[in-house]
Amino acid sequence: MNKINSSDDYRTDKFSNYIEEFKIPFTLDLDRGGKLNDVVIAYETYGSLNEDKTNAILICHAITGDSHVAKHNEKDLPGWWDAMVGPGKPIDTTKYFVVCSNILGSCRGTTGPNSINKETGKFYGAEFPVITIKDMVKVQNYLIEYLGIDKLLGVIGGSLGGFQCLEWATEYPEKIKGCLPIASSARLTTQGLAFDVVARNSIISDPNFNFGNYYKKSKKPDVGLALARMLGHITYLSRESMNEKFEIDRNSPRELSTSFEKKFSVGSYLAYQGEKFVERFDANSYITLSTALDLFDLGSTKDILTENLSKSLCDWLLISFSSDWLYPAFQSIDIVEALISNSKKVSYCNVHSNSGHDAFLLNEDIEHYGQIAESFFKNLIHLDNGEIKKAKVCDSKVNIGLNNRIDFQYISNLIPNSSSILDLGCENGDLIEQLSSIDISSALGVEINESNVISCIDKGINVIHSDLDSRLEKFYDSQFDVAILSQTLQSIKNVEKILKEMTRVAKSSIISFPNFAFKPMRDMFYNEGKAPKISGWYGYNWYDTPNVRFPSINDFLEFCEEKNIKIKKSLYLDTIKNKKITDNPNLNADSAIFLIS
Repeated sequence: MNKINSSDDYRTDKFSNYIEEFKIPFTLDLDRGGKLNDVVIAYETYGSLNEDKTNAILICHAITGDSHVAKHNEKDLPGWWDAMVGPGKPIDTTKYFVVCSNILGSCRGTTGPNSINKETGKFYGAEFPVITIKDMVKVQNYLIEYLGIDKLLGVIGGSLGGFQCLEWATEYPEKIKGCLPIASSARLTTQGLAFDVVARNSIISDPNFNFGNYYKKSKKPDVGLALARMLGHITYLSRESMNEKFEIDRNSPRELSTSFEKKFSVGSYLAYQGEKFVERFDANSYITLSTALDLFDLGSTKDILTENLSKSLCDWLLISFSSDWLYPAFQSIDIVEALISNSKKVSYCNVHSNSGHDAFLLNEDIEHYGQIAESFFKNLIHLDNGEIKKAKVCDSKVNIGLNNRIDFQYISNLIPNSSSILDLGCENGDLIEQLSSIDISSALGVEINESNVISCIDKGINVIHSDLDSRLEKFYDSQFDVAILSQTLQSIKNVEKILKEMTRVAKSSIISFPNFAFKPMRDMFYNEGKAPKISGWYGYNWYDTPNVRFPSINDFLEFCEEKNIKIKKSLYLDTIKNKKITDNPNLNADSAIFLIS
């Protein structure tokens, strides 16, 4: 059978030799009214805490994870996030002190339903109280305090781990510097909730469940738990990944001993995953943790979500995956919009992947999302150390090129001090980086190209991965002092809509674009009868140009007059010679800059 990569491939029922335990020395009051005594937290640490205790990162695991996030050495058991955590990896344990604890209610070392209740001398089983994400994070906070850490550099986690990150940011805002939820949301969709309901019913309907009191029985609810995992595993995959791996040999199942149907390749795969899962996880814990996941709700409406997120004080980075239908990208965008409404520092990237929800745990997707996470924490710790330097003003003597934008200095001169900036189509963040050399209060970029988004995040620039049409309409009136559309006018489809939205969301707007009536352009058309290709803005072939229209200065002036757009100031440039043009700019200027309102 064709192999499909799975986050479960290297998981085991064995426990790491590096697990440590911390016992909470008092009764734990729970969010839903219950109480727990003698709570034990299983955790592992990696790397060293620096002298001022500013390099600690808490990793929050997903529903069936544990404290063993990565190998401690080559002889150690595989960790569930080995691709991400370790020396020289995105979360570099030579730089950071990494903490990962097994969550409350689990069965991997921390107190849960399979623990002994010392008051009764019996397993908690089904008598284990209802817990919430708030309870899990409260326990983590006690652990962090025990370790002597006043403020975490950041928290990071995917899926249910992302819920914990959100809870940290809103419940303990003063205790984290950065928050990085991956493939997560403010609440599970109703569709996702439905899968969990069926999964829990498959467990409790197993004849061997015995109302949750099965620990001393010879037979346990293995069939129900395996079915629950099979169902859950379907939600972690995507249509693309399932088609790629199972369509080619649909009728050739893997040969394995199982009581489940295995007529088809996908069926034998799911049977294998379900039966393997039973070896390392507890049915009562699965019920407990999936219920906690389903109860998490940071905001059923945008207003409630915005209000709850207003409590946060940290920098934010959110990552979603294009093929994840369990935690779809729009849910991350809802969080991003709520944070922007609260003027929080936030970046967002929707990483292209065919792996579905499981993408955040797989090696093949680590190249992109790993780099983003690495940049986020690098910039956080650099800010602590005062290492982020402001960009230098461009040397006006250097000729213009695709990576050397002379027009930036003219744009910066149009921006009032202490302005909030929105850069539309910010590409790799060069303009915002340039503007950091002047007095601005904040800057946010919007960019559709994923690699450019990654470049911005690497530079410490806040950026939203989105197209302009859908993003602009989400900002409120006059949210920014200045909106900038720099050398992008010629590549957008709906010019009128974008310009109107710009003048709505910002008090002033700056538009710059190449002038396609520039004399060398005309000459090439006239003399050679070919689509022009010259240096600077116009260095594209006719077949690979990103430009969808070819405006001239006169075209834009006419457009503004027709649409009642006020031009407050205009600049016409010869960017090759780096000088302003006043004589017949429609012929002699290769670029134009307009300040409009």
